[in-house]
Amino acid sequence: MSLTTEAAETAPSPRAPSTLGVGVVVWLASELMFFAGLFGAYFTLRSVNDDWPPGDVELETIRTAVATAILVASSGAMHQAIVASRREDRRGAIRWLIVTAAMGAVFLGNQAWEYAEATFQVDDHAYGSIFYTLTGFHGLHVIGGLVFIGATAVAIAGRSKAPTHQTVEVCGYYWHFVDVVWVAMFATIYLIR
Repeated sequence: MSLTTEAAETAPSPRAPSTLGVGVVVWLASELMFFAGLFGAYFTLRSVNDDWPPGDVELETIRTAVATAILVASSGAMHQAIVASRREDRRGAIRWLIVTAAMGAVFLGNQAWEYAEATFQVDDHAYGSIFYTLTGFHGLHVIGGLVFIGATAVAIAGRSKAPTHQTVEVCGYYWHFVDVVWVAMFATIYLIR
């Protein structure tokens, strides 16, 4: 055996991406297209309506900004869960996943509160329809994220053979995506108006 052949056999091969990670990234790309369509609908409706938002619309911008800050901070908590999982610290990862989920629940609580206090309904005008569609679908994605976080915590807490780091990291991809979509949505609905 030659020296170059022996070196080639002992050289570490590049780490292949996880199948789960690639699948989630492809799925998130489709989700990005879904939300792009909703944003397109929002801006189309805005362009053909002179009164945008209508006079009866009162949004809780300050309170929702605080909820947005909590949601963005939850990405930091998710990052800490990923860091803990890289160290194979399952307890630490679970602790940070719980913090992330609690912050996501606070965000959802604000959304429910805003829906309860809203001065307009989904069928009042085009603005109401697109507001509830955008925020409602995002809220469903946050609920899905909370379920994903819970399933991830259960998987890494039990006797699962799922690799801790990859499992938490893939969950983090989804959670960061949900956060980034909300930041764009908050800017569009609450700031640009």
